[in-house]
Amino acid sequence: MAACQTPPETPTATQRPATRTPVVTPSITPTPESRLGVDQGDLDGVEIEVWHAWFGAPASLFELQAAEFNESNPWGITVRAAAQGSYNSLFNRVTDALESSDHPDVVVGLPEQALVWDANGAVLDLTPYVRDPLWGFDKADLADFPNVFLSQDRLADRWLALPAQRSARFLLYNQTWGRELGFDSPPSTRDEFQEQACAANQSMRMDDIKDNDGKGGWIVDNDSMSVLSWMLAFGGGPLQDDHYRFLGPENIAAFKFLKSLYDEQCAWLSTEVTPYEQFAARSALFVTAGLEEFSDQARAFAQAGSADEWTAIAFPGTEKSGLAVYGSSYVLLESTDARQLAAWLFVRWMLSPENQTRWVKSTGLFPLRVSSLDALSEYAAGHPQWAAAVELIPQAQIQPQLVSWRRVRPILGDAFDHIFRVNVVAGSVSAVLAQMDSTAAELSK
Repeated sequence: MAACQTPPETPTATQRPATRTPVVTPSITPTPESRLGVDQGDLDGVEIEVWHAWFGAPASLFELQAAEFNESNPWGITVRAAAQGSYNSLFNRVTDALESSDHPDVVVGLPEQALVWDANGAVLDLTPYVRDPLWGFDKADLADFPNVFLSQDRLADRWLALPAQRSARFLLYNQTWGRELGFDSPPSTRDEFQEQACAANQSMRMDDIKDNDGKGGWIVDNDSMSVLSWMLAFGGGPLQDDHYRFLGPENIAAFKFLKSLYDEQCAWLSTEVTPYEQFAARSALFVTAGLEEFSDQARAFAQAGSADEWTAIAFPGTEKSGLAVYGSSYVLLESTDARQLAAWLFVRWMLSPENQTRWVKSTGLFPLRVSSLDALSEYAAGHPQWAAAVELIPQAQIQPQLVSWRRVRPILGDAFDHIFRVNVVAGSVSAVLAQMDSTAAELSK
């Protein structure tokens, strides 16, 4: 370049020498190299199979997105999605398939199911894929997932899966009726919950209808995840030192409190399959429902012609509120290097903020990426109960990470149902918790 320039004039005594402007060479950021040992060309023509247990709207959306991935991905990967019925059916079919080489590449299963498959040596550790400089997530991506959603499938040194869907069970609270009863806000402690539930029951006793004298408070719910959330709210839970221990002072306090609430007629048993209509008709100030049920509850209010405002709250306890998160995860099974990377790329694509936005609008469940909330502002405005539930994510906790949890979890619901159906005396709930310990120990062998 210097040879093509005009030589500078020789400066005279009255001239100042020219100052040369330094030439700045732009830096080039090198393309990161993958550590997975698979060239991009190796992905062309790879076909992977995904098994899931979704049905209805989630299944339709998943199949649509799989087709979009097949059309748009630049690697030539083809995804085939196959529904396998219920999660129990999915678990059995995957377990049987692991005995041969003809098994799926990705399973959308429950975290406790993944632990069983991992014990059989079939689950791919995702740590190298998540951390890969080329194909993985960077720090900003990982920070975009609420930690409680990622931690369910992470063990000490291994990453067994990534979240596919996350939900939780909540207490639904009739705000309008609560204000009429003299309360300015939902309860945040066990004492406030008891006060409001009993006030609702007392309001029922003041009318001339005898059949509703036992109603008004909370409709007892024996779902296992509801029971787990109550125990967490009282500082308890199913584990002690990574072993099952239900017979603890915190769990005793939780069970005793709820049974006493029932004995005082501030909680009651319903014979209906769902509580939606009773909640909309003001037969209960509180009911329990999963995030996936919010749309059904909203329709019940509309059908009842009720303009009552309602919201979702965590389970109130002693020092904190309880909320247990659950849902399916993307589990990758070991195969060839190319198929494993192809499966990873599909899962990574499914977890993009844009796809997560579509999932929320279709399913009404938690958004798995924080950045999706910007695109969901209009959805949140039209679904205030969902927005209230999302605000509670920082309080949420995970389920036990034990292989036996899939067998032990139903014990919680069975024990709770027994306490209320048999009408166990509140002071005797410790005997039920002791039986839960012995049953869990037997199932854990």
